[in-house]
This record gives sequence, structure tokens and C-alpha cells, in this order.
Amino acid sequence: MVRISGPAQREGRAASDRRRPTQGTDRGIVKSTLSPAGLRRATRRTLAGAAATVLGAGLALTAVPGPALAAVGPQPGTYTGLGFDACTAPTGAQMQAWREHSPYRAVVIYFGGVSRGCAQPALTAEWVAAQTAAGWHLVPMYVGLQAPCLATSRPRIDPAQAAAQGRAEADDAVARAVELGLPRESVLFYDMEDYDGGDATCTSAVLTFMSAWTARLHDQGYLSGFYSSMARGVADQVAAYDTPGYVRPDYLDFARWDDVATVSDPGIPAGYWAPKRRIKQHVGPHDETWGGVTINIDGDYLDVAPLPATRFGDFTGNGWSDLGYRDPATGQVHVYGGNGTTLSGRITLGAGWNGMDVIIRAGNFDRAGGEDVIAREKATGYLWLYPGTGLGISGRIKLGAGWNSVREITPIGDYDRDGYQDLLAVQSSTGALYLYPGTGGGAFPTRVLLGSGWNSVDELNAGGDFNNDGYPDVVAREKSTGYLFLYPGRAGAPNTRTQIGSGWNTMRDLVQLGDFDRDGRPDMVAVQKSSGYVYQYRWLGAGWASPIRLGTGFGAMTPLL
Repeated sequence: MVRISGPAQREGRAASDRRRPTQGTDRGIVKSTLSPAGLRRATRRTLAGAAATVLGAGLALTAVPGPALAAVGPQPGTYTGLGFDACTAPTGAQMQAWREHSPYRAVVIYFGGVSRGCAQPALTAEWVAAQTAAGWHLVPMYVGLQAPCLATSRPRIDPAQAAAQGRAEADDAVARAVELGLPRESVLFYDMEDYDGGDATCTSAVLTFMSAWTARLHDQGYLSGFYSSMARGVADQVAAYDTPGYVRPDYLDFARWDDVATVSDPGIPAGYWAPKRRIKQHVGPHDETWGGVTINIDGDYLDVAPLPATRFGDFTGNGWSDLGYRDPATGQVHVYGGNGTTLSGRITLGAGWNGMDVIIRAGNFDRAGGEDVIAREKATGYLWLYPGTGLGISGRIKLGAGWNSVREITPIGDYDRDGYQDLLAVQSSTGALYLYPGTGGGAFPTRVLLGSGWNSVDELNAGGDFNNDGYPDVVAREKSTGYLFLYPGRAGAPNTRTQIGSGWNTMRDLVQLGDFDRDGRPDMVAVQKSSGYVYQYRWLGAGWASPIRLGTGFGAMTPLL
């Protein structure tokens, strides 16, 4: 039985407390509203603020045709600079005044959640479209259930229901985002107010909740952000960052009120949420006046950009690479959806695949938009293309005959840069490596010889750009030694090789998974022969990170794709 590794949490490390801010006076008219009683009660992301306006259940709304809204891109987009947040979204006129006179170009919007502290009369889809068209970057902030150890009268996470609650809150956040016209790939931040440290049950509940929140957002095509203070919430996220099975947030918004506009912090390792995945709330509540308009705000500094897109391997269409495999017992091919850290949600691509002795993912081979599958029919040697639909596959197209004379049929992406996906294969009788230029679904033109001596390798995969030179590279395992070699795919044949690992003869089905975690680098999966565990291997630029177990029970499942 195939099992997918679930979330596993550990108690977080301690971190430094919030610092008292130093208020500057060089940003227009600035007036502090902080009190000596402490920063925590003064935060604009307060849980003790005015009650949120709640619409009556079952209220029927009649759609009224109106003017078309300007297209809104994923938020907050690409931006490095100052931002602000106010408890209530400013009106359009206030935003225009600040756009013309202030140094700010980003604004936090509180778009939902049972703990949202202020009404939002101005926050509509029309407002969102108008502000993004004016050049504002929006940071959507959801204020929902809070930590079980937080002293508050507002709803809190139930440790026994933390995962289910995290998914439910994510569903609601997506619904609210859709209402406002915030598209897929937007980052939806969760506001988790500072909670007491040293409570392992509380920490575990928060991490379980946030892991489920992030995974569910990924399932629906949105990205996840996390806001809290450095005192506890962020420290727990840092401690859990590399915990196997934990689906960490994609972006981090941390509070340290030291009036220093930077996203670097000694409490956050440099490689975590990098590059361009951080926001810092560096100034607490105060009044500022620009263009004659005074707003009480917190000050933020952003350094953000969209995550690298998934180039291939996304069968389910949620923006993340997935993992497929054949179950020989049934002849079915299944696909587990990826979410950047773990696998969840299985779909089936049909039965009858035991008649194939090669099954590979082919990227967008036919250029129709879906993730396609290519398979070789064992009885005939025919090569078939199964076009992907985003939800499965539909029909098949014969690509050619005589393919039973080659082995290690491997997708390599657009190797010759003509806009079509290509294949590699080794001639069994000679060990020659050939490139088969793709045409999108028709017969292959004359193949191109890339090199000889490839019968010395027994695992071949390709398609990812490991050395970041813009060309897809080849990874191969040497049969006699178990060494893993990288063959750069620069213009010409991939002949010069670099050893990138040893001991790989303990693994099988080495498959490039695409950029599974969307960090801009290719990743690989493989099955451990002795245990049947499937592991993810993250490429770090010069070597592999420690493997992460994605699932168990894959001993009989072959091939992976």
C-alpha cells in the first residue's frame, strides 16, 4: 500500500522578543500612538479591536451588470520597498493622495477571517482593480483562528481539529480572495498573533494548522504567507522549516519593531524564505500624513517576487509538480498532487498500462497546455503520446514505430530551442545517445547523434537546468560504480561530466520531478530498493540536500513518472 508522508512537527526554538521601536520623523508628518504598556496590545493586527462586520447567513445577492474591471495580476507581485497597513482599507481618494505624495507603494489589506478587527467598507473588487491599476502592490492578510495558548476571547485552534480547521480556513480565504478578484498565484498571508512560548501542544497545533492551510492553498492554486512576531510564531516556523512532511509557508512576514527597513534578521537563516520571499513589519502603530490625508499605520518593508513557475510535471494544474507511478497489480497509472513539500490527493490516468514497458512524463509535448504522457507499447515497439487535459489524459497519438531498439527513453525539454519538447534515447546495440527533436505530436524528424558509450549508464533523466545556464541538462547513473554524473546540456553534445553523487545503486527509478518546491532549481525523486520509500532530492546548485521521504509502499510501483 502506498502511503504519503504526513506532517510531523517539533517544538520550536526560542527567539528574541520584539524590540521597542524608535520613531522617525522624516516621512511626512508622523505621530506615534505607542504606549509604554507594550507593543503587543498596540498592534494594528489586533484581536481586541472592533468586531468585524458579519453579513447575515443566507443573504441573497442579485448580480447587477457593471463596467468591466481592470485585470488584476497575482499579488503582491514583484516589489522591493516600503509598504504600510491600516486596520481599515483606505478609500480610493486616500490611496490616490498617498500614491502621489508618500514613499509607499504596497499596502496590507485585511480581506477576511473571524478575528479580523475592523470593518472594510471600501474593500471591494472594484477597489482592488483600481489600486493595482494605479500601481499599488497588495498584501492580502487573513486573520482567522488563533493559537490555542493565546489569551483571547476570539476563536482559537482546537489542537484535535487543527488540520481540518487549517483546510477550512484556507477554503474560506480562497473564497474571499475570489470575491475581491485576487487571482491564483496570489499570496494569502495568515495573521497568527504572538502567542506564549514553551507550550509544546500549542506549538504543534499551530504548525499542524499552518501546514494544512498551506497545502490546501496550493491545491487551489494560491500561495501561502505567514505573519507573526519574532518572539514566537516566526521562531516556530524557522524551527519547522526543514521538518519532513511540514508544508511550510511560501512567504514570511515578520514583526520586529526596530525601525530598520530590511528583511534580514539574525533569527531567520539567510537561506530560508529566500530570495524575495520576505516582508518585515519594522514600525508599529503611528499616524502619518501625506497629501493632507492622515492614516494610522504600521510600517512594512517588502522584498518579494513571484515564485518560479513550474515548467513541467504539473498534471493537476495547481501550479506544483506532481508524482506519478504505475501499479503493476492493477495496470493503473496514478498521480499524487504535489504541494511543494509533500504529496496529497490521488487521481488515476486510467488502466491498461501494463502493456507498456516505458511510461514517461513529457511536459507540454503537444503545446496544448496540459502535462502529457509518452509510452512505448511492449508488443509492437510503437511510441504513443497521451495528451494531458489538466485533469487527466485524453486519447492517444502514434509518434512512431521501431522504438523497441532503444532504451532509457527520456524527456529532456526543449533541448534544441525550437519551441518543442524533445526526447533522448540510447541505442541498445551500440550505446549511442540520440536526440529526437519533437514536433508537437507528429513523426520525429531525423534523430541527432549526441555521443557514444552510454551503455555504461543504467539510469538516465533530463530536463532540468542544474547549472543555471539556460539549457536542460542530463543526469545519469554509472552502472559499475553507482556514481551519479551531471552532463551540462550547453549547445552541442552533453559529453563533459561532473560527479554529483555516489551510492546511487541503492536507488531505482531516478526521475526529475521538475521544480517540486519552486525554489528555481530542479528536483529529483527515487525509490529506495530496500525499503520501497520514495525520496525527494533537492538540488542546491552544487550538490543535493538531505533526502526527504515523500511516501512509503512504492516497492512494487514502477515506473515513477
